[in-house]
Amino acid sequence: MEWRVPLADVKLGIEEENAVLEVLRSGWLTMGSVTQAFEREIATFVGAKHAFAVNNATAALHLACMAVGVGEGDEVIAPSLTFVATANAVRYTGAKVVFVDIESEDWLCISPQAIEEKINERTKAIVVMHYAGFACDMPAIMRIAEKYNLAIIEDAAHAIGASLDGKALGTWGDVGCYSFFGNKNMTTAEGGVLVTDDDSLAEKVRILRSHGMTTLTWDRHQGHASTYDVVALGYNYRIDEIRSAIGREQLKKLPAGNARREVLVGRYRQAFKEQAPSLGLPFSEKRGLSSQHIFAVLLPEGVDREAFREAMKKDGIQTSFHYPPVHQFAIYRNEGEELWMTENVARRQVTLPLFPGMTDEQQDLVIKSVIKYATSALI
Repeated sequence: MEWRVPLADVKLGIEEENAVLEVLRSGWLTMGSVTQAFEREIATFVGAKHAFAVNNATAALHLACMAVGVGEGDEVIAPSLTFVATANAVRYTGAKVVFVDIESEDWLCISPQAIEEKINERTKAIVVMHYAGFACDMPAIMRIAEKYNLAIIEDAAHAIGASLDGKALGTWGDVGCYSFFGNKNMTTAEGGVLVTDDDSLAEKVRILRSHGMTTLTWDRHQGHASTYDVVALGYNYRIDEIRSAIGREQLKKLPAGNARREVLVGRYRQAFKEQAPSLGLPFSEKRGLSSQHIFAVLLPEGVDREAFREAMKKDGIQTSFHYPPVHQFAIYRNEGEELWMTENVARRQVTLPLFPGMTDEQQDLVIKSVIKYATSALI
């Protein structure tokens, strides 16, 4: 349908068009010099030593798990309030996912206390997910990881451009993974990047990303190598030059886009605090700089979420919810226990429209509808 206010709206301009045309005219479409430039620029932007562009963030998460040595018989602690890829990447290795609860209704990120309660002799790593682009309590989680000698993988799919204590989210742990899916703060349509400061992990990722081969097609094309060996059971997780070209242009626009998101979120918060005080507004505290990937609200107890969303739809406003708890999916249902906080939040959470191109007039329509429906008896 034609939305008056869509949930998200990605605008690609003449800069991306020209960048793609340059790649097409170059005759080299697979991973090459454009991808290498993209990787250098991402590494510089987030302050990481190494960056590896891949075909999606799920691949980045899988490579991260493989690089830190997660495998059969291991357990990895992860949040349930996340996209299923966070858990699937762990399961790909043969390891078990141990789901734990969020901090609170105000902070929808994994709880450090819940993490420590689930650590045992089989625990290999912790996966954190910076929900909506807001920081997990990384200082506390880093202390736990150091105490028990555990690896930390950051699912920073929501968090490109976000930071905590001046350090980019995605660069606190051993490995960080970003998503450039079509609805993210910057996009390559499909795509992602893995970053790390660890030279040994970087070498493992470099090998595993492309079939376990010691050299790439681009290396041989450039005359830097004439053959290759295969030294590991690798994967085809390469990105292409077209998407890397789009990514380079999108990265330039990211700071301004995130700044506009910040303004829009401020307008939402102010309006709802004044006119819909019963509406839950997570992340009201100050913890670092958020990328404001999505704007999540919690409906008051007793309001029917689907009735609310249907009413918003009739007003031409698209909404969503992030996410169904992973531990309640059929494939994971027998692997965990009840997570009261996660389940309560997931029942009431609604995602409202948020994107840099959103006008004040569009946002005012959303605000008006939310105030009208969220405070009525939609039961």
